[in-house]
Amino acid sequence: MNGGTERPTEADAAPETVPTTTVGAVRQGPFAPAYRLISVALVSLITIIAFEAMAIGTAMPSAARELDAVRSYGLAFSVLLTAQLLGIVLAGVWVDRAGPLPPLFTGQAMLAGGSATCAVATGLPLFLAGRAVTGLGAGLIVVTGYVVIGRAYPAATRPRVFSMISAAWVLPSLVGAPVAAWLTTTWSWRVVFGVVVLPVLVTVVLVTAQRGQLAASSVGVGPSSRDRRARTRTAWAGLAIAAAAGALQYGTTDLEPQWSAQLGVALLGLAGVAVAAPLLVPAGTWRMARGLPSVVLSRSLMTASFFGSITYVPLMLIGERGLSLRLAGIILSIGSLGWSAGSWLQGRDLANDRRDRLVALGGGALATGLALLAATAWLGWPAWVCAVALVLGGLGMGCATASMSVLTLSLTAAEDHGAASSSLQLADVLGSVLGIAAATAVFAALHTESGADAPVYALIWCGLAAVAALVVPAGLRIR
Repeated sequence: MNGGTERPTEADAAPETVPTTTVGAVRQGPFAPAYRLISVALVSLITIIAFEAMAIGTAMPSAARELDAVRSYGLAFSVLLTAQLLGIVLAGVWVDRAGPLPPLFTGQAMLAGGSATCAVATGLPLFLAGRAVTGLGAGLIVVTGYVVIGRAYPAATRPRVFSMISAAWVLPSLVGAPVAAWLTTTWSWRVVFGVVVLPVLVTVVLVTAQRGQLAASSVGVGPSSRDRRARTRTAWAGLAIAAAAGALQYGTTDLEPQWSAQLGVALLGLAGVAVAAPLLVPAGTWRMARGLPSVVLSRSLMTASFFGSITYVPLMLIGERGLSLRLAGIILSIGSLGWSAGSWLQGRDLANDRRDRLVALGGGALATGLALLAATAWLGWPAWVCAVALVLGGLGMGCATASMSVLTLSLTAAEDHGAASSSLQLADVLGSVLGIAAATAVFAALHTESGADAPVYALIWCGLAAVAALVVPAGLRIR
């Protein structure tokens, strides 16, 4: 999404077309009669995507062994993430042209079809094709879901909607892995993939039932500020950044601290991201321009630092502290409760005029939590301190990321919600890719065969804490 002007502040935002609603309905929140089925569909879709994200990691070792693809284990994750990036960009272009319903229905079909393909795959190529289709579907759903929130709910209700969306990740975070393990050991890893198909079909019925209301919410919304040439250019840039992100993920896996073809692929991927990303986010994002650019930059910094960090928490707890996989998983689950609490806090009415400060405070809380993780690794503090650090970091993520979602819609005219939501979700996923890739490269380069990697973990978490700290000034430049 390009443009040379700054977006308006919340007070100056363009009026949006929303369904006629009473004050009482707004006070009732997302599950008021006018919004109930839409809210159930959105929560269900996000819960399904969250379960898929949390559960597949548990089932994948069995799938890789049966498909004789242990050496290609990481591809199952990188293919999905790369396809999701492409889906996010294409969703913004499609919404600009046709509104949210066509990409939403297509995303649901692809999510169900991709999961079903993985469930019946007898070889790695078909399995990876299913993962790619699943990722495309998830990307379409997430962006169009944001547009639906922007058009179907009054502005006063949206913070509660985003609290609800964040809460939809909590249950899968807590029970996704145990349920997937039970399904895998009791029946097969194929059941873990297949079990999501029926719930997705149920959400298709729910969305279809509200099709008239969703279509009516788009009445009066003007054409996007992007013309046909801009949309075509955005689509090609999306394909380029997906390919570049895939190359970066491949190149940083098992990277050696010496020149190699794999390192060359990683550098090419990084260069591709640097070239394509500015074409897909608001102008001024990388220089922390006021308004929407700082929202998008903050989102990227938050996800890079958080997901780059938690990737290595279980490895440190098991390898350095001797914890079992179960205990390490419990500590991660405790951290997800902090995220839920932060999201709930930002949904209170008192936060409505303080969202820029919530973003800044969230960045500070995340930076503090990651610094505490680094100190725990370096100084040999007890493992339970990691739980405290993750709760603090999760609290910051919950407060900041949900507030960024609200700000993205309020700082953007209704006709540009698709483009703005696409930029935000692109920043979200791309930040995760870059953060994990950076942490992976540092760990691969400095890892010792003796297994005494406490200084390496401390270095990774200190560096990512510094990245999170940049959210504080970026948050202060939002308003």
